[in-house]
Amino acid sequence: QMAAKELEAYRQLTGSFDQHPVLADCYRALRRYGDAEALWDDLRTASPDADLVAEGRIVAAGCRADQGDLRGALALLERGNRNVEHPRDRHLRQWYVLADLYERAGELPRARELFGRVLGADPEAFDVRQRLRALR
Repeated sequence: QMAAKELEAYRQLTGSFDQHPVLADCYRALRRYGDAEALWDDLRTASPDADLVAEGRIVAAGCRADQGDLRGALALLERGNRNVEHPRDRHLRQWYVLADLYERAGELPRARELFGRVLGADPEAFDVRQRLRALR
């Protein structure tokens, strides 16, 4: 609650979008999903930076999943899903979260594919080895 209050004050004072994903995640933790979704809409519309938009997309997908809308969460992350030749950290985070959502939705082949993509790009990323091993 306190972090959300401080981040909201920062947003009002600066007009910046750089803390939108963090603030949205605070709202997510507080189950203020409408406020988190509004921040995602602002961020998506402004499209300030690819890393920032990716982080916002991850939080927005998490909000949808928290509310039982796995299909909506998957659809949102699939829009940002590209298999790139030189993936950046944002790609790995999105692939990992997308794989997790596919696993939760029971779509294990797709989850394996995405966890495998993360593993291929960075074998030390997150707990991807264990997650992939658990799906075999």
